[in-house]
Amino acid sequence: MAARNAGTELELGWISKVYVNPPAVVRHAEQIQKWRTVKGNWQAAWLLKAVTCIDLTTLSGDDTPSNVHRLCFKAKHPIREDLLKAMDMHDKGITVAAVCVYPARVTDAVNALKAAGCDIPVASVAAGFPSGQTPLETKLAEIKLAVQYGAREIDIVISRSLVLSGQWEGLYEEIRQCREACGEAHMKTILATGELGSLANVYKASMIAMMAGSDFIKTSTGKEVENATLPVGVVMMRAIKEFYWQTGFKVGFKPAGGIRTAKEAITWLMLVKEELGVEWLKPELFRLGASSLLEDIEKQIFHHVTGSYALPHDLAMA
Repeated sequence: MAARNAGTELELGWISKVYVNPPAVVRHAEQIQKWRTVKGNWQAAWLLKAVTCIDLTTLSGDDTPSNVHRLCFKAKHPIREDLLKAMDMHDKGITVAAVCVYPARVTDAVNALKAAGCDIPVASVAAGFPSGQTPLETKLAEIKLAVQYGAREIDIVISRSLVLSGQWEGLYEEIRQCREACGEAHMKTILATGELGSLANVYKASMIAMMAGSDFIKTSTGKEVENATLPVGVVMMRAIKEFYWQTGFKVGFKPAGGIRTAKEAITWLMLVKEELGVEWLKPELFRLGASSLLEDIEKQIFHHVTGSYALPHDLAMA
């Protein structure tokens, strides 16, 4: 992870006169989508970069120790070894950025990764995920338990009602207390942007989250009707840029939910490069929250290397 965001005092003046032009934001996002797709070796390079930025995730009610162990094995070996050798990338230490699970499965993930001999961090959702409809005391206790179990990153979720009712002081205080409960663990703050009502609220919530000390801001839980969209990404990245100009702190960005294809992953990487610059294109400052994305990326790399499309048995661990 990058250096911690120390946060700032609550500065409501930074958000009091915010205006977002939704049609202009949507047009800009559409232009990104129309950019010419990279091909050949360039595409393979972008896809390997995407792999290193994935928070490989399982957040299902039927998660068990065995499927978490399998996920951790895939986290260490995201792309088949022979495919990496064909691209001369087998010795570059390519792994995903983190493994993300529920608090009850953190110990399973920590033990599996330790047994595999790798230092991939475990991230845990917490603070009433996914709805946020949990008393603050319970949220803080859940965060502390996840850290105690070994999580090095915590993905908290905000109370959307505080945004929708304009209670910015309450939102700041909630996130600040969550940050304190995280201790040394880095904190990603999920805004659940599909439930915030407007792009202006997305910008304001982004700024408040960063003022309160969030190390990352994240679009969605993956459980909302609308998850990560490019217009929302543009607005959140503009807020990150403004916060950096105001404070000098670099805050990371994580789109999550609905990102399933290699093409979508490359589009997000291009958007980050366009809005924030190349220095944000690293796992310390950019993550992709995904559960099925890695499968499509590996299929595309298989096609790049072999010239044929993968059959189910070709990528049994996808």
